[in-house]
Amino acid sequence: MSNIFSITLSIFLISSIFFHFSTALGGGVGGWTPINDLNALDVVAIGEFAVNEHNKEAGTKLEYQSIAKGESQVVAGTNYRLVINAKDGNYVRKYLAIVWDKPWEKVKKLTSFKQM
Repeated sequence: MSNIFSITLSIFLISSIFFHFSTALGGGVGGWTPINDLNALDVVAIGEFAVNEHNKEAGTKLEYQSIAKGESQVVAGTNYRLVINAKDGNYVRKYLAIVWDKPWEKVKKLTSFKQM
């Protein structure tokens, strides 16, 4: 019986070590991970989508400019938390947007959009 306990304990310890390393490196499921390339086409498309959806919902006429900062989170799809620069009349302002994307089902939803 002690042999089974030793094996189980060893597996548990090894799994714990791998979990802690992957979380520390940003690989943990559910944690926010910085987006390295804010100019990647798919990231820019998410930012443009966020501004366009906000304009539809709020009746505004913001113009997408760029993404200043971004993070992603793996869930049942991907959440994107983006700081977006958008032109509001003559002024460029920063907005925090969260978009949920599930591209294999062609589902994208703006879950939050607010001026910073």
